[in-house]
Amino acid sequence: MFGYYFDLALRSLRRNVALTALMVLAIALGIGASMTTLTVLHVLSGDPLPGRSGMLYYPQVDPRDNSGIMPGKEPPLQLTEIDGFNLLRAKRADRQALMTGGSVPIQPDSAAIDPFYVEARYTTADFFAMFEAPFRYGRGWDAADDEAKARDVVISSELDERLFGGANSVGRTVRIADSLFRIVGVLGDWAPSPHFYDLNTGSYGYAEQVFIPLQTALDLHLDHNGSSDCWGNGTGGVGRIYPSASCVWMQFWVQLDTPAKAAEYKQFLVHYSEQQKALGRFAQAPNVRLRNVMQWLAYWQVVPDDVRLQAGLAFGFLLVCLVNTVGLMLAKFLRRAGELSVRRALGASRRALFAQLLVESGVVGLVGGVGGLLLALLGLWVVRHRPSDYAALAHLDPAMLLTTFLLALGASLLAGLLPAWRACQVAPALQLKSN
Repeated sequence: MFGYYFDLALRSLRRNVALTALMVLAIALGIGASMTTLTVLHVLSGDPLPGRSGMLYYPQVDPRDNSGIMPGKEPPLQLTEIDGFNLLRAKRADRQALMTGGSVPIQPDSAAIDPFYVEARYTTADFFAMFEAPFRYGRGWDAADDEAKARDVVISSELDERLFGGANSVGRTVRIADSLFRIVGVLGDWAPSPHFYDLNTGSYGYAEQVFIPLQTALDLHLDHNGSSDCWGNGTGGVGRIYPSASCVWMQFWVQLDTPAKAAEYKQFLVHYSEQQKALGRFAQAPNVRLRNVMQWLAYWQVVPDDVRLQAGLAFGFLLVCLVNTVGLMLAKFLRRAGELSVRRALGASRRALFAQLLVESGVVGLVGGVGGLLLALLGLWVVRHRPSDYAALAHLDPAMLLTTFLLALGASLLAGLLPAWRACQVAPALQLKSN
């Protein structure tokens, strides 16, 4: 029966090409606009570590005094150096990584390549395993290298290509800020988006090319990048001058494999805060937070407000297009009152006619979906050429491709409900008598 209705729908749509084209165009414009903005919203609000984000947590404690210089009910977004190393060395999580951002000069051995700066991450050994950073060559360093302040470095595949032509550079040396470092690993293609583990340096379109043991970087006073917040007599650092003890400027992540471990770790943070208050370091009652990756991104509100606004406006435009489509379908179906009345007189039920007209609406939606897909691809191409940090991420993935056609089909069926129902209410006897 569906095949028969489908054949009738094609014949009906070919009968009035202009009206059919207007309905398809209305659906295509609405779908194209809404899917462009929905795809951008989907990409920006996606999970940067699917399957692992629920096990990775960002601990926060509150070391502030009562000076009121840095007010707020929420604890600071980062940790002091003292608290960071205290929590790291407590080893109460399955894995833990303390880190901060930086920028370092690379001094190539080849005279043909001028020195240049790259973004750096100063971190501890568990970073790579915890975030499942893939390696093209080699591996990361271990905890012993952290404590020994080893001159080891992991570089990105982009930097490996620039310095060594993409060859396996493990074991070779690279001069960073006038110091020689031994390359122990080369990462594969890895750039989590959003840049969840340090949103201070940028949410999108940001990736480090050099990873150095944290204590090595601190010992060499490598340049620090990122924000710092201070209270009391604290002073924020600049470049190789690091923030003082009463400043928060480091990020700390832990891996907790079960909800029970997460609950235990949060209680540990409370006990730690009570201990530090007893020692005179903390002035306030324990004020701790433990958010997983997606909760942390939601707290930061990483998706730009303009993207949400554009998505809302685009779906409003889709609604306007659907209203126009309803009017066009109503005019088309009512003009076929004679044909529908003959089918009713020959024994077709109202339910059968309703199904026939909905199939016709669905065909309009599928054709409009193809047009909407083309317009969405054009819209995403325009987004990729805009000067924004997330522009390069605007691509249609398989999930959004399927969503395009489901949305087009659903929208057209919704638009066809009223016209189909109204057309089925025409009295066959009166219609046939008038003809």
